[in-house]
Amino acid sequence: MTDTLSPQSSVLSPDLDRLLRPHFRAVAPYTPIEPVEVLSRRLGIPDDAVIKLDGNENLYGPSPRALEALARCARYHIYPDPLQRDLRQALTAYTGLGVEHIVVGNGSDELIDLLMRLTLEPGDRVLTCSPTFGMYSFNAGVCAATAVDIPRDAAFAVDAEAVAAAVDERTKLILLPSPNNPSANLLLRADLLRLLETGVLVVVDEAYAEFAGETAADLVPHYENLVVLRTFSKWAGLAGLRVGYGLMAPRLAQLLDHIKPPYNVNVAGLVAALASLEDLALLQERVQAIAAERERLYTLLQTVPYLRPYPSRANFILCAVMERDARGLKDALAGVGIFIRFFDTPRLRGSVRISVGLPEHTDRLLAELRRM
Repeated sequence: MTDTLSPQSSVLSPDLDRLLRPHFRAVAPYTPIEPVEVLSRRLGIPDDAVIKLDGNENLYGPSPRALEALARCARYHIYPDPLQRDLRQALTAYTGLGVEHIVVGNGSDELIDLLMRLTLEPGDRVLTCSPTFGMYSFNAGVCAATAVDIPRDAAFAVDAEAVAAAVDERTKLILLPSPNNPSANLLLRADLLRLLETGVLVVVDEAYAEFAGETAADLVPHYENLVVLRTFSKWAGLAGLRVGYGLMAPRLAQLLDHIKPPYNVNVAGLVAALASLEDLALLQERVQAIAAERERLYTLLQTVPYLRPYPSRANFILCAVMERDARGLKDALAGVGIFIRFFDTPRLRGSVRISVGLPEHTDRLLAELRRM
């Protein structure tokens, strides 16, 4: 008996390419990081022997209250609230904004995608400032739009006047992280205000804001063209559960709620995020511990002759690698179970990004860097 679904017999039309949108052929894939279990299998070492400093994750993990809430929850067989009402209400106290300003997403990545689908038509433009988060240009390409880069200066500051000058009638979005990923510096408020004057939708991605202690959220009620994105992935240690949210004008929030999938945030994510907001004292203590460890790591990295670390307001540090091969350094560290991020883009060629882990991770990393 012949299997009609075997590779030898195709049920696809030979003209399949004719049905596909041609612009997708030009979209370069985003390069994600590997999970712990893949890294440990690759090296043949236990999961707990991997020191994962490549994903800007919070290595303290979730709040104990979040873990307990996940264990107690008995609603995993029921669809979640499509409007995330309890979480949005809890976020009003955390953000200082009303529920009408808040949209919850499957990570802030989903909100970036939704904002682009809401605003972009083929041929439209989004403005980014390299080096920056790669998902912006990736999502623009998926929408058949063009990502126009206005490079940052040598200190990674945004040239607000150059960005404003690049705005034209096809420009819909300006996307700027604060702190920036991967350079970890803040967007100056004066520069943000200048860009808001353009009338274009300005998206400030604050994935790492808790580590910086600064936010643009207070401006949201005053500017309809401002969106601030936040996440539970970093400060709350919930990267694996994918919960993010956006702060924006009520009309924009309403439109995003209309076009998002109805059950976009799962029950586990909602339960853990709510419990995290109930355990703020512990989580904020951990944020402070990470910020303190960031300063210790920065000071120690300055003692490594072939590294030049840049100051950071996030939970990671960008380093220029001098007089040796950056990829070779990454591979050498991977060989002993320590994983960092390597960049091969024009602005970052010869650079690595190191996430801030626990103190024992810093000690092990520095011992290996000095040995090398």
